[in-house]
Amino acid sequence: MAIKSDISESRTPADIVTTLRSGIGRVSDEVIKEIQTRIPEYDRPDDELYIKVVRMAVEQAIEGFLDRIEHPGAPWDPEPFRMIGRGEAAEGRNLESLQAAMRLGARVGWRRLTEIAGPLGLSPQSLYDLGEAIFVYLDQLADAAAEGFDEARAHAAGEMERRRNRLLDLLLSQPPASQEAIADLAKAAGWRLPRTVACVALDDRPPGASALNGVHRAPARPGDRRMPALPPYVLAGLERPAPCLLVPDPSGPGQAQMLEQALRGRWGAIGPAVPLAAAATSLRWAREALELSRRGVLPRGLLRCEDHMSTLVVFKDEELVSALAEVRLAPLAHLRPTQQDRLAETLLAWLRHGRGAGEVAARLHVHPQTVRYRLRQLEELYGDQLADPDIRFELEIALRARQAVIGSRR
Repeated sequence: MAIKSDISESRTPADIVTTLRSGIGRVSDEVIKEIQTRIPEYDRPDDELYIKVVRMAVEQAIEGFLDRIEHPGAPWDPEPFRMIGRGEAAEGRNLESLQAAMRLGARVGWRRLTEIAGPLGLSPQSLYDLGEAIFVYLDQLADAAAEGFDEARAHAAGEMERRRNRLLDLLLSQPPASQEAIADLAKAAGWRLPRTVACVALDDRPPGASALNGVHRAPARPGDRRMPALPPYVLAGLERPAPCLLVPDPSGPGQAQMLEQALRGRWGAIGPAVPLAAAATSLRWAREALELSRRGVLPRGLLRCEDHMSTLVVFKDEELVSALAEVRLAPLAHLRPTQQDRLAETLLAWLRHGRGAGEVAARLHVHPQTVRYRLRQLEELYGDQLADPDIRFELEIALRARQAVIGSRR
């Protein structure tokens, strides 16, 4: 990178560089003293190494300016000042202190120039050109430091993100990783270990995508996924083939509202709250709930596993439930489909809500006499089976599964 100077040899005596170089040590002392007096962040009298680094940076800046005067067209290496910017990022500061220090240094340098302007016979125009060169140079130093600062911050953010992704991998691994490994990586990632967590399984389609007649649209590419606004304590695996989140202490104050707001418009399932070591279990349940939602068995949108546990249990082994239904619903098999639907609906309401015809009628929005008629039909079909609590339990499982399947087809 070439640095252009507006100072020409005809207006700037060559001996000005010699004079300034001979006084670098004194000017550096003045600059350092000014900086340490006015900017507390740089005042470390007991840190010899830090003082040495500050002096080196100040002298490099002064030497660079003198080189600029001597050789205006020579290339300039901004790397030392990028390193200074990286150092500020590593120290956890912003650029305000560094920029203030640079301005103070420029002020001291300008004061020194004005002191020697008279003895050297500098014209007002030459002095003006020197002043302008100082501030152009200052801008270039600030730009280089800002580049290094931004680069370091981006690298640190990337490294922290990699640690958090690795932590999420460990928490969801099967078999579970050791608690010691998790604790070490959590500390490195700046993540506090919670007592409980809940995992969220997210649909990999873009917002607004839907399933029609059982046909799902193609999965979204990673770049199509909107990044929800999540608090930093939520571990996000949005770039995974099956995107997910891990939420610490999900039952804590405001957590439910936070998730609903952050995931508004997305399709997903929130797993149950579990101990940290069982995070993979919460995610497994969430994924199973999401799949049932895709099939239409569970509601679409953002759902909570805790609100649908019975359906999740029923559909855990669908082959077994189908076999159970075939046995327990056999008395209805010879009826017309409409008769099957009416009697199955009445029997499920009777099992779930009590054995009074009035209560069942209120649930089904039909006349109590209609319910009594249907119940007599069911007694004829099932006989003494309805008096057996084990059979009633199995009937409810089979009827719930049948209801969910029929509902998903509508």
